[in-house]
Amino acid sequence: MEPDASSAARVSLRELALVFLKLGSIAFGGPAAHIAMMEDEFVTRRRWLTHEQFLDRMGAANLIPGPSSTEMAIFIGYEKLGWPGLLVAGCSFILPAALLVGAIAAAYVRYGSLPQVSGVLYALKPVVIAVVVQAFWKLARSGVKSKWLAAIGLLAAVLYGMGVHEVLILAIAAVLAVAPLLYRYFNRSPALPALAGPLWLTSFLAAGVIRVPVSSVRLFLAFAKIGAVLFGSGYVLLVFLRSDLVNRLHWLTEQQLLDSVAVGQVTPGPVFTTATFIGYIIGGLPGALAATVGIFAPGFVFVALSGFLIPRIRRSPVAGAMLDGVVVGSLALMGVVAWQLGRAAIVDLPTLVIAAASAVLLLRFRVNSAWLIVAAGAFGWWYRR
Repeated sequence: MEPDASSAARVSLRELALVFLKLGSIAFGGPAAHIAMMEDEFVTRRRWLTHEQFLDRMGAANLIPGPSSTEMAIFIGYEKLGWPGLLVAGCSFILPAALLVGAIAAAYVRYGSLPQVSGVLYALKPVVIAVVVQAFWKLARSGVKSKWLAAIGLLAAVLYGMGVHEVLILAIAAVLAVAPLLYRYFNRSPALPALAGPLWLTSFLAAGVIRVPVSSVRLFLAFAKIGAVLFGSGYVLLVFLRSDLVNRLHWLTEQQLLDSVAVGQVTPGPVFTTATFIGYIIGGLPGALAATVGIFAPGFVFVALSGFLIPRIRRSPVAGAMLDGVVVGSLALMGVVAWQLGRAAIVDLPTLVIAAASAVLLLRFRVNSAWLIVAAGAFGWWYRR
């Protein structure tokens, strides 16, 4: 994927850094909400990408392990300004959350407790649901190109509801999307085998972590392994952290793990900055740095390896159809997650009103989601104090 020279000339590295620093500072709600904000920022408002380009990058981000919203930022940075943009966009999106989580971790280690944020979370969650619904609606109108793709999306949603793994669902969606074309294409597209590269590297990294005493190097390797093998939403991270750090390595207690996840929920930016909190608890400032770099580094590597495949995939009818299937599968997962989270977020009349009002303001009046988040946070702090 070569950067778009015509559009890159209109975007400076400073502008790219500033917009991702802003997003990293206000992007609450997890990957689905982050991607929704990016769609609004870069497709609707700035027009840096078309809907098709955005959906292609979203599909690619879902094909590789790691934090999907951060990988979207890395993809967009590379699309605009090549390798410098790749590094600047990704790091700028991560930095605000990492600094904030690190500061909270320092206070946690010193005082042994977290600030009371239940009221803020209470009001923020319905806004996040509205942001996800807005993104789902806008992207579905561009991504669902036929009745066949709509049927594939419906099947993907059913499979996810039945507990089928996200990666398997995306694979099924890709195969079904290409099925109508298979009778015309019996030879394998040269672009397809290359998709196995990130998965092969994932297995290699997963097997490469060795048992050594707790140190910055060990923290880096432990979190690099998690970043290299974790598919799915930020909530899947909890499973990996509990298995590795609580049950196997005994670096954390259950309560510390739950506190770290709570910090990841209340702070903006990538949910994976939970690693910053845990790293600080285990190894202080060096540990926080090692854990943060470790969990995000695989995403940069995978995007760099897979980025050049997107134009080749789109030029191949078979591979392009498979990517269309991955896109509708990803949209289906987003829709089901929005429904599941909505049931937990909308628990009474005030949260229902917040969600409905936010959806109207976003879809009808195109209000910037950042203002809704600030207003909801202030209301929640006042309402539950």
